[in-house]
Amino acid sequence: MSHHIKGAIMNDRRRYLVHASQLAAMGSMAGWLGCTARAAEPQRVTMAVTGPGNLLFLPLPLLVKIGADRAEGFELDIRYIGGAPQAFSNMLERNSDFAAGGLPALALQRISGKPLVCIAPISRVPAFTLLVRSGLQGKVRKIADLAGRVVGVKGYVPEGRATTQLFVEHALRRAGVPPDRVNYVQISVAYENQYAALVTGSVDALMGDEPFASRLIKEKAAFALADYHDLADTRKLLGGLFLNGCVATRQDMIDSRPDLVEKVVKAVTRTLTWIATHDAAEIVTALAYTDNLARVALLDALKRHKAIYSPDGRFSDEQIASTERFVHATEKTPAAQAFRMKSLINARWAGTTA
Repeated sequence: MSHHIKGAIMNDRRRYLVHASQLAAMGSMAGWLGCTARAAEPQRVTMAVTGPGNLLFLPLPLLVKIGADRAEGFELDIRYIGGAPQAFSNMLERNSDFAAGGLPALALQRISGKPLVCIAPISRVPAFTLLVRSGLQGKVRKIADLAGRVVGVKGYVPEGRATTQLFVEHALRRAGVPPDRVNYVQISVAYENQYAALVTGSVDALMGDEPFASRLIKEKAAFALADYHDLADTRKLLGGLFLNGCVATRQDMIDSRPDLVEKVVKAVTRTLTWIATHDAAEIVTALAYTDNLARVALLDALKRHKAIYSPDGRFSDEQIASTERFVHATEKTPAAQAFRMKSLINARWAGTTA
């Protein structure tokens, strides 16, 4: 073999070895980049929430839609549950990391010894509408007229009542009617089930949520006996603004994953601030409803009731005090009377205001 041919073979071999080493390096780099990309993927976080479609907890699905969770480095997976006590039980059973529900219902769970903690506020009024089926128009003119009737409430578990039931009990007491004069039945959170319960007479009344309440009135299934969305009316009725909708977690989550709790609180606060700076139409557009009837109902409800939400995501001393008075007025056990609402709240990340 000539010297020229040998040289050509050697050059080809060197080029092959260089190319092979480059491919190996690129493969190694690609593998590293793949691992890095996987490591950078947002952490999946689960939250049990009453719903879907409940105006009180609208900030939570909106949080996902506007990307507030990803902005804080996690991905929220909402699991809809039939009521706050059930949502809290779901979290205690470790089927979810966080839960959203009414603070009074959460207080009853804590009073019974459950290791639950409120970490972020959502609303500043009760945000309920007391509805009565249309067939009782003229027969039920005031809350006292509900005595002896059937009232639908959401969610029930042992040692726990939903805030909707607590609010009915509170309204009855103020009207001079013992709460046990009413027969409480569990009712679905789904609009279709509430509509059917009213028009068939399965319930005489229910403590409803927007935007379902307005739809039920519009479709003549019910009429409103009392409305609890107005800030001034809430102060008059309860002596201050009222902390109903809130986000909670287990104490062990706070102890073991304070970084994650902080991220969730920041995402909730980010969303509440977003709501405060956007109008009803922008909020509905962000939620991207595909059901036109539901979209129209939500838009109407938000135009009237957007002020129900905390504007800054901070705990209010006024709300905490009035909600504590509400629990004391509703739950008469010695443990409940000794209970202090601030023992249930961890404001480390959300902060407080007067």
